[in-house]
Amino acid sequence: MIALGGIIGASLFVGSGSVIHTVGPAAILSYALGGVLVILVMRMLGEMATASPTLGSFMEYATESLGGWAGYAIGWLYWYFWVGVVAFEAVAGAKLLIMWIPGVPQWIFSLILMLLLTASNMVSTRSFGETEFWLASIKIVTIVVFLAAGALFVLGLWPHGTLSIGNVVHYGFAPNGVSAILHGVVLVVFAYVGTEIVTIAAAESADPVKSIVKATSSTVWRVIIFYVGSVTLLVMITPWVDIPTQTSPYAAAFTKMGIPTATTIISVVVLTTVLSVLNSGLYTASRMLFALQRHRWAPKWIADRNRRGAPWKAILASTVVGYVAVIMSYVAPDGIFDFIINSAGAVGLFVYAIIAGSQLRMRRRLEREAPERLKIRMWGYPYLSWIVLVAIILVVGSMLLVEDARSQLYLSVLSAVVILLTYLIVRRRARATAAK
Repeated sequence: MIALGGIIGASLFVGSGSVIHTVGPAAILSYALGGVLVILVMRMLGEMATASPTLGSFMEYATESLGGWAGYAIGWLYWYFWVGVVAFEAVAGAKLLIMWIPGVPQWIFSLILMLLLTASNMVSTRSFGETEFWLASIKIVTIVVFLAAGALFVLGLWPHGTLSIGNVVHYGFAPNGVSAILHGVVLVVFAYVGTEIVTIAAAESADPVKSIVKATSSTVWRVIIFYVGSVTLLVMITPWVDIPTQTSPYAAAFTKMGIPTATTIISVVVLTTVLSVLNSGLYTASRMLFALQRHRWAPKWIADRNRRGAPWKAILASTVVGYVAVIMSYVAPDGIFDFIINSAGAVGLFVYAIIAGSQLRMRRRLEREAPERLKIRMWGYPYLSWIVLVAIILVVGSMLLVEDARSQLYLSVLSAVVILLTYLIVRRRARATAAK
């Protein structure tokens, strides 16, 4: 369920409207191209994870394949990305709640959400998994219902519905040109970040290899159905110029179908999505921090576990930025909070680039030393692996051409440089200690 629901975020239920307005109906291609990139990255990650399932996942593979600098960088960048997401989701969830319960300060709702999901993660790994199971279930059911009802509607088989497939080209399929499609890829690739969480969670499952094989192998149809399929229906149900950008296009589509209280239903689903991402973000950040400590790249006290095996100090340390966001939502909603989110903007792409580089090196070694460990193999190796790496670099480079994404790229690069500089300090101290 983590694998199924993890790919569905608020960026789909709400953010897809902005992507469609930027690209037009050709946003279908943007989601497809971004999805192909993620599918291939997941295939590479699945190859490595089944060969060597371990907590910390791609951080360990980067360390083993590319060196300590890569493991250190990908570990801290990924931790930084998710603590930023946790902060964002805590505030986003609070904004939804104050719409239903006005008069209560936003920071109180942010604090309540942080405390609830911190408690869920602190109890045990099983508690996290069970919470995520139910949250993911709600998202999946909503998408499945939308796909079924939407397909009937566009085919004219829905009550009072008419054949509306032609809406895809009614105002032009790619009204803003081919460049807008590439711009759309930059926007949607961030919606897919989080798919790789399952390889981290699988390391704590009863059968890691089996869990990873199932999860990574199903990435293809999950991307095609949940994202490409639902966005295709959105632009068929409603002409793209009429799709809302500030509210959920899914709510607008359900309303057009005549489903009562559609806006309220989707708002509840979006809140569920926020809670799911917050829950997964805390889990992922804490496990990555715990894995960093095993290499002595994080303080020793991070390794402490509670009686049920949960790394409680790593969890608390990963909530710090979230609680800072609670304070900032009270003092000043903008400022440092916006800096945290923007500076993590391109981090997901940096992580994917290091995963691709790690797979190229690790595959070469495994084929030479232990080919029997390759239970999943990357398609078209090594050519497709190189194509993926080049494609990621091109997507990162294209951010320079997009005004809204340019500042995110600059701040993300700054974050990466700072982390690499701290690695030099940590390595120097480790060598000094060893010399004594």
